[in-house]
Amino acid sequence: MQPQSAKQELRRAFRRIEQELPARMAAGLRWLRHPRSRLIRIPAGLLLIAGGVFSFLPLLGFWMLPLGLLLLAADLPVLQRPMARFALWCLGMLDRFRSRRKRD
Repeated sequence: MQPQSAKQELRRAFRRIEQELPARMAAGLRWLRHPRSRLIRIPAGLLLIAGGVFSFLPLLGFWMLPLGLLLLAADLPVLQRPMARFALWCLGMLDRFRSRRKRD
């Protein structure tokens, strides 16, 4: 089995995230991932990162930081592999949490 490239890992992570989201949000994420959405994706990622820095304020939160980094990873190869692995790790944790709740 051939090792996946960083871009393939990121694509896999995005697809997995889309499966977890409601249909409208998944469609929005697919639209943001499209190459033509780059002029919106980059500022959106930067704004999310800035919002994550101010996580002490209501509505803004730490959740914004990894989401912003994930959006930027689509355009910055240096972020692709670490963000893909982080996203898949988080989704794995979510799966384990759900399976534990089902057993209880």
